[in-house]
Amino acid sequence: MSKSSVYLETSFLSALVDMREHPISRAQRQQSLEWWEKQRSDYELFCSQAVVYELSRESFPGQEHVLALTEKLRLLPITPEVEGVVEVYRKNLVMPAGGIGDATHLAIASVYSIDYLLTWNCKHLANANKIKHIEAINRRIGLVTPFMLTPPMLLKEIDDAATEEI
Repeated sequence: MSKSSVYLETSFLSALVDMREHPISRAQRQQSLEWWEKQRSDYELFCSQAVVYELSRESFPGQEHVLALTEKLRLLPITPEVEGVVEVYRKNLVMPAGGIGDATHLAIASVYSIDYLLTWNCKHLANANKIKHIEAINRRIGLVTPFMLTPPMLLKEIDDAATEEI
């Protein structure tokens, strides 16, 4: 049986090294580390040059470490097909007009038929209010939409006793 595929979006990877003490940042770091340490081996992991670019833009604590992590992942290229899908997303208002980063991540995961897009971006990606629109556009252009999830949503049940029938 082949492993499911996961595209690791920038916000997930940066959460692994985020040392801010804000309660949300701390919780995201803890949940990201838990997934990374306990679950990553169950999946085939991918990222893209878009992720590497975003992680390289500004200096931050842990940057060297997180960039080293990307070197261990399969890097998906940004092809003309991906760029075309980004343009379709832009024209159909799937993502805000200002930036193309989120649209690029979604396009890459969709073009390469990735099963899961792992992210902390709940505004533009892991957002139940956007899914139907994204799925409609992807269906129109012949793409399957990846499940867009936060790390806690992709944790597998480890405790066998918790899965016993009642």
